[in-house]
Amino acid sequence: MKNLLSRLLALAIVYIFITLPAVGQGAKNPIIYADVPDIAIIRVGDNYYMSSTTMHMSPGVPIMKSKDLVNWELVSYAYDVLEEVDELTLTNGKSTYGRGSWASSLRFHKGTYYVTTFAQTTGKTHVYTTTDIEKGPWKATSFKPSLHDHTLFFDDDGRVYMIWGAGKLSMVELNEDLSGTKPGTERVLIENATAPAGPNVGLPAEGSQLFKVNGKYYLFNIAWPKGGMRTVIVHRADNITGPYEGKVVLQDKGVAQGGLIDTPNGEWYAYLFRDFGAVGRIPYLVPVKWEAGWPVLGEDGKVPDELSLPASKGLMPHIVASDDFTRKKGEPALPLVWQWNHNPDNALWSLNQRKGHLRLTTGRVDNDFLLARNTLTQRTIGPESAGSTAIDVSKMKEGDFAGLAMLQQRYGLVGVKFENGVKSIVMVKAESGAPVVEESIPLKQKKVYLKAEADFNDRRDVATFYYSLDGKTWTKIGSQLKMAYTIPHFMGYRFGLFNYATKTPGGSVDFDYFRIDDRITDTAKEQL
Repeated sequence: MKNLLSRLLALAIVYIFITLPAVGQGAKNPIIYADVPDIAIIRVGDNYYMSSTTMHMSPGVPIMKSKDLVNWELVSYAYDVLEEVDELTLTNGKSTYGRGSWASSLRFHKGTYYVTTFAQTTGKTHVYTTTDIEKGPWKATSFKPSLHDHTLFFDDDGRVYMIWGAGKLSMVELNEDLSGTKPGTERVLIENATAPAGPNVGLPAEGSQLFKVNGKYYLFNIAWPKGGMRTVIVHRADNITGPYEGKVVLQDKGVAQGGLIDTPNGEWYAYLFRDFGAVGRIPYLVPVKWEAGWPVLGEDGKVPDELSLPASKGLMPHIVASDDFTRKKGEPALPLVWQWNHNPDNALWSLNQRKGHLRLTTGRVDNDFLLARNTLTQRTIGPESAGSTAIDVSKMKEGDFAGLAMLQQRYGLVGVKFENGVKSIVMVKAESGAPVVEESIPLKQKKVYLKAEADFNDRRDVATFYYSLDGKTWTKIGSQLKMAYTIPHFMGYRFGLFNYATKTPGGSVDFDYFRIDDRITDTAKEQL
């Protein structure tokens, strides 16, 4: 009997070790399951810094920090607003969805950090510099033209270059202070950078990022052959001016666009991203080995699911975070996880008019949610996430609409409308491209609780909306939204807090909190 008990105990211990999650498991791809596209990464000592695209959002060009390439934290933005023009302020019926600032280049040179980006909206190339990438301040300059998908490069001889273009890649030398291009220095660098991917050109080679390793120059680009997938192309040369020879270095899962980063102990990775449906474009890391002077990406040419790097500790609260809108003295008004949809009107939002609440006040009349100002947003995260809020609607005016959004071109809204003297909880979706009220329920109290859940599991891309009258019991409202990543917006879905007037400006609502979770209810999953 004693031996039997010992054997049973041993089996039980083995079972526990098998079934419990392994302690210290390594990192998994994607590194960030959220919309962080067009990434550029540098290492300064043992700190990694990453910039990304946020297009029409303000502030813009987020800067993230990591110690291990896996766990990232927002630490800064390169700018508060790109410029004050109609498209960025949502005035005169204009917007800059899908434009704004695009892919950035991030560099560290002689004690200064450089972030450069470009914008179709302004027609300019924008340069931001600081000696403290985490705290700023940032100095902004710009010049024309807008150099598409450029890479900034400081060469060993002190010259500064930008390489840009799509298909035909060009290079130009910059002034030492990066205030503009040097006349007479522009040249075609590679006539047809797409050629290594074959003749079936879909998306021509773009997304340039240049690196110098052991005296050789390596230029990373992405192409997308017709009928194929996003593909990583690398060209190399002994001189920055060429000639360049190119080859395809990765074609797997559509993971592409990025560049190279090394660790302090000499390991190499490629940082890339993947289009992954409604959640957006999500970052991956791919191991790199060097063979015959070429970077060899992946494991047998494949993007691995697991990596020999520390495990992720999750995206909360460093990429997304809950907020009770209570601020202590010295704390920033809005944490870095928040971005406004386009440039905000700072006179019409406040955390001070009612302590512990975000007040959004209407300042004009709008008839289109996508053209309304001061929608405050955060990323959704995968594989699933939920955002919820409580809203006091007692100071709304006739015609006002306020609540919680799932923001993209084909958006979904759950909120309160004030029409004909009556307030109602409504669910609206623009799945077809035009907003449709799916359900409306009379509201007879001043406070209501709202929730939106996003299911990105297996690319289901479905959102479910709820309301509650007591913050405890939740009731579904309307119908599920089939989310879609659309090119006109060029961004993954975001949670948004909104308030806009359709008849008379001056009404306001108070948001008590915003809570984000990385779990959705089982009932939402059961519907699918």
